[in-house]
Amino acid sequence: MIEFRSSILDWITHRRGVRRWQKSVRKAPDMGLAHLRSERAKARKLRHYLNELISHADNRLALPMLGSHAFPKPHGTDWSWRPSLWREPLDVPGRASVKSKARLGSELTLFHDCHHSELTLRQLRNTREADLAPYGLRMDVFNFDGSFLSLVLDLPEAAVSGLQKRHLIRMDTIVEMEKPLEIFARLNIKHGPNTEQIVRELPLHEKEIVVEFDLAYSNLNEKRIERGWIDLIFENPEMSQVVLRDLTFSRRPRAEF
Repeated sequence: MIEFRSSILDWITHRRGVRRWQKSVRKAPDMGLAHLRSERAKARKLRHYLNELISHADNRLALPMLGSHAFPKPHGTDWSWRPSLWREPLDVPGRASVKSKARLGSELTLFHDCHHSELTLRQLRNTREADLAPYGLRMDVFNFDGSFLSLVLDLPEAAVSGLQKRHLIRMDTIVEMEKPLEIFARLNIKHGPNTEQIVRELPLHEKEIVVEFDLAYSNLNEKRIERGWIDLIFENPEMSQVVLRDLTFSRRPRAEF
């Protein structure tokens, strides 16, 4: 009830303000110069705040909506997910001189064997019209004296709940790079004492960067699945910048023949 009254009062106040300036516009041609000068000053001050509001509104309303899970999914999908780093703002949006096993957000961990880390990770706001994800991830690599570099993404429990060998797990991403790189995605599923691993190279030369992990060719023990994670492995990353504008996953059963 209080909110209703407040909205009514806001509407009345707004209408009075509009009528006040409509009246001032009609009188402007015959208004005394001192009065006209005063009205101009008031109008300019009001215009400043109105332009600020319009600018903020245009910028925010043009960006992908925070928390968005929206993305195209194959027919028959029974689970889909966009990690929180690509959906929500992080409390700590970036790290410099990132040490191995350092985390960014609750799901992503960086691994490397550099003696001196010259790596940075930063969450950035997507602003392009084509972007569906509110946020992206930028990784800058300067001097690199290690032999491997990978980002490890923990999959949620729902990803492996009810998982069977007849499932396909699909990963879609949007990647921007300063120079050509090879990037590999490795799906890891721990089942009992064993870990099943499937590796795919990202087709970075194609318009849509999609890889699928077909569990039919694995030795997965469906009854002992515990957890899953994804490794993104970067080959020869020295002096490069990689931006992952989006990263999404979906799961579906393969077609029966």
